[in-house]
Amino acid sequence: MAEFWTDYGFPFIIMLAQSALLMVVLLLIVAYILYADRKVWAAVQIRRGPNVVGPWGLFQSFADLLKFALKEPVIPAGSDKFLFLFAPLITVILSLAAWAVIPVADGWVIADINVGILYVFAISSLGVYGVIVGGWASNSKYPFLSALRSAAQMVSYEVSIGFVIVTVLLCVGSLNLTDIVEAQQTGLATMLGVPWLTILNWFWLPLFPMFVVFFISALAETNRPPFDLAEAESELVAGFMVEYGSTPYMMFMLGEYVAIALMCSLTTILFMGGWLPPLDIAPFTWVPGFVWFLLKSLLVFFMFAMVKAMVPRYRYDQLMRLGWKVFLPLSLFMVFAVAAVLMATGWAP
Repeated sequence: MAEFWTDYGFPFIIMLAQSALLMVVLLLIVAYILYADRKVWAAVQIRRGPNVVGPWGLFQSFADLLKFALKEPVIPAGSDKFLFLFAPLITVILSLAAWAVIPVADGWVIADINVGILYVFAISSLGVYGVIVGGWASNSKYPFLSALRSAAQMVSYEVSIGFVIVTVLLCVGSLNLTDIVEAQQTGLATMLGVPWLTILNWFWLPLFPMFVVFFISALAETNRPPFDLAEAESELVAGFMVEYGSTPYMMFMLGEYVAIALMCSLTTILFMGGWLPPLDIAPFTWVPGFVWFLLKSLLVFFMFAMVKAMVPRYRYDQLMRLGWKVFLPLSLFMVFAVAAVLMATGWAP
C-alpha cells in the first residue's frame, strides 16, 4: 500500500493541485486579456472602454461573469437539451485541457510528454465539435448553417497550422515543447559570433513566412477578426451561438478566449524562444523565465487585438481562398524548402 501511494497516489494529488493552480491563474489571465482586448479596441477608436467597475474598470470582467451567472438560461423547446448544454462544456474542457503540456518556464509544466505538440494539435482540432454540436442541437437552421461554415473555416486553417508545425519540428527533431524552446538557444546568433543576441536564434527569423502563416491561421482557427465569420454580429447575430444566453453563452466565449491564449503561447514557444530572454546578458538573465514567457504571449495577444481593431472582416470566399490557394501551397513549399536546406547543409538534428 505504501508503494502504491509513493508511485501513484502522491504524484496524482500533486498533479491535481498543479492543474487547479494552473486553471485559476489561467482564468484570471483570461479575465484581464478580455479587459485588455476591449481597452485596445477602445483606444484605437478614441474612446474610453470599460472604466466604471473598479479602478480604471479593472473589475469589469468579473462584473460580466456575475451578470452571466445570474441570468436565467433559456433553452429552445425544440432543441436537444442535453447536447445544447453539453456543447459549451466541450469547448471549455478542450480549451483548458490543451494547457496541460504547455511549459511556461524551464520545468514548469504539468505533463512534459514527448509528443506534446501532437497533443496540443489534436486537442485544438477537436474544438470544432463544440461548435458543430452547439449549432445542431439548437434545432434552428441559422445556427446550424453557421456551425457548418465555422467548421469548414477551422478545418481549413488547421491544415496550414499542421504544416507550419512540421517545419519547426524539422529544425528541432523533437515533438517535445520544452525541446523546441531549448533548440532556440543556438542558431543564427551563434553562427554570427554574437551568442548573447539570442533573439536572432529564435525561429521567427529563419522561418519568418511560417511565423506569418501561423499567426494569421491562429486568428482564423480561433474565430478572431477579420476571420470571425462564425459569429459575425452584424450579419449572423452571434452565428452558431444565436440561441444561447447566460452561462452557456459565457462558456463558449470563455473557451474561445482560452484558445486564443493557447495560440499566443504556442506562437511564443514555436517562434519566439518561449521563456528564453531576448539578450543572454544581465539584467535580462535576472528576469525569471515565466515572466519572459508571459510578456511575449501578451505581445502576441496585443497583435491579435490590433488586428481586430484595424482590419475589416473578410468575405467567406476570400477566407477560403486565402487558406486553400495561398497558405496551403506556401506552407507545403516551405516544408520541402526547409527539409532541403537542412539536408544540404547538414544542420538536420
